Amino acid sequence: MRKDARRADTVRPKTHVPRKRFGQNFLTDQSVITAIARAIAPSASDNMIEIGPGQGALTDALFESGCAINAIEIDRDLQSQLRVMFFNRDFTLHNADALQFDFNALSKSPGDLRIVGNLPYNISTPLIFKLLSHLSVIKDMHFMLQKEVVDRLTAEPGNKTWSRMSVMTQIDCTVEHLFDVPPEAFYPPPKVQSAIVRLAPRVERYRPECPRVQLSSLVQQAFSQRRKTLRNNLKGVIDESEIEALGIDPSCRAETLSLDQLVDLALHH
Repeated sequence: MRKDARRADTVRPKTHVPRKRFGQNFLTDQSVITAIARAIAPSASDNMIEIGPGQGALTDALFESGCAINAIEIDRDLQSQLRVMFFNRDFTLHNADALQFDFNALSKSPGDLRIVGNLPYNISTPLIFKLLSHLSVIKDMHFMLQKEVVDRLTAEPGNKTWSRMSVMTQIDCTVEHLFDVPPEAFYPPPKVQSAIVRLAPRVERYRPECPRVQLSSLVQQAFSQRRKTLRNNLKGVIDESEIEALGIDPSCRAETLSLDQLVDLALHH
């Protein structure tokens, strides 16, 4: 279900100066924080992982469930602040870059990690691709992202936002756009709209006969120049006759193809 989060009370900003190099925009709208926590609905037994807890606003709301939280924070100044805030909680802080972090190390049983985070734009795409390779230890993921990224994650074939990210996410996850978050919900306000998205690994692996590395390579090639046809983008990769044999028109663009059609092409790649 999609809806706009309402504006309400704000969390009083702390003294930390947001750093552009870390893409920091701190969530301060209490109604949004509450809405995210309710959407995640943690339980005391959950293995929660928070990427970029920032000033701890969402962290604090999640702790109301009694869960334990492993937090990954790259900013040393914020680490000191977070340790003071949550010294009496079941809180483990990892000084790390999420793009380099070993998420498997935090798993206690298959599919137990519940990952949440307000992801900076500059790391959101590579981080999501990284996490897609760790789905065996993940139960679900809830992220605050730029709305344009959420639009790509939830896109359907025939839409200009249907892309490599859409394909590689949707083949292994169900994706749900939960609600939008306006710029004024943050400090400092970003120049773009944000949105909350839920990603959950599929219960049964979809088209397991297709190696994901092979699909990723094919899709990257097919979408490499969006305005060009499959005939041009896949030249030297798949013969035009093979494309036609799959019932696909070589003169169409990749954005018009369904997930299954792209998988079929990958299996001939």
